[in-house]
Amino acid sequence: MSAERVSEAELAPFRDTVIRMLEREVAPFYDEWDRAGIVPRELWRAFGAAGMLCVDAPDSHGGLGAPFEYSVMIGSELARMGFGALATNVMVHSDIVAPYLSHLGSDQQKARWLPGMVSGDVVGAIAMTEPGAGSDLQGMKTRAVRDGEDYVINGSKTFITNGQHADMVIVAAKTDPAAGAKGVSLFLVDTTLDGFSRGRNLDKIGQHCGDTSELFFEDLRVPASALVGAAGQGFVYLMQELARERLVIGAIGVGAARGALDLTVDYVQQRELFGQKLGQLQNTRFRLAEMETDYRINKAFVDQCVGEYIAGTLDATAASMAKYSATEMQYRVADGCLQLFGGYGYMSEYPISRAFTDARVQRIYGGTSEVMKELIARSMLGRG
Repeated sequence: MSAERVSEAELAPFRDTVIRMLEREVAPFYDEWDRAGIVPRELWRAFGAAGMLCVDAPDSHGGLGAPFEYSVMIGSELARMGFGALATNVMVHSDIVAPYLSHLGSDQQKARWLPGMVSGDVVGAIAMTEPGAGSDLQGMKTRAVRDGEDYVINGSKTFITNGQHADMVIVAAKTDPAAGAKGVSLFLVDTTLDGFSRGRNLDKIGQHCGDTSELFFEDLRVPASALVGAAGQGFVYLMQELARERLVIGAIGVGAARGALDLTVDYVQQRELFGQKLGQLQNTRFRLAEMETDYRINKAFVDQCVGEYIAGTLDATAASMAKYSATEMQYRVADGCLQLFGGYGYMSEYPISRAFTDARVQRIYGGTSEVMKELIARSMLGRG
């Protein structure tokens, strides 16, 4: 990965292509998909055809080999345009699952899965969270037991993004229950295998069209070649890859805040109250100034972290800070913008209401804000 940064001028042509694609193939249908609680499977192939999936995957496996900024831009634009669920779906596919394959997968695994992920013929998901184990991954109950040349997986996962559409899932399972964190391994699971089943598409308060599912594994047999990296190293791999996940979640938060602010600036210049435009009232002007400043400070820090990631110097603490600060900012801005819309902001037909409900989960998934603060504090004080 080159440490040289990509300029906005270099990004602009591809950004325009992404925006035009979303205006044409997403915007007219998004409300319908939100009511249905899921997007059509064909949308993934449309994203692939537009070059929007796994853009930094190597060209040897169908990707563009593009710099990391391109992937960040895609998630940010999806969020800015009000498609928070799709930002999450694409982030999981392109910025979590694909890097596990690129960084840790065997040549055989890469050849099998990455080209399809780039084209959208394969939708990827990662299954860590369980009904009784959220941020505490060491508490997982899913087991993978070696049986000859295979592993047999039993257990369940929940809150799995892309779970309904997923063709391949990276599953975290205990291969040595007595070894604690050192007993966790990762497996590439083909969802057509016997023993795999999907539960219901979970009903959420926001990000409605982003499918989120329960997954079940009952005597599911995978070959030892489905193991990602080495047995017992799953927790280490998760920690290595979480920095990118948390950084991109922060970038999505920044993009979503920009979109909410743009909607609100337009609204307050049109809406009249007490004989004048809402934007002429001092409270409105001060709130906008506060939120714009909050946004810009967080954008600057996320941009700095993107540069550090590209240079290979981003540490877990800075990634946790970016995720924590940017998503908390996103929620503050969404709440403040909704307030300026007044009663209309609470109506679901106004996009600002979706910006508010979509923002709430950002403070939870990828590690809650409380977990982020704990990790930051440990880096300052040690584990005591």
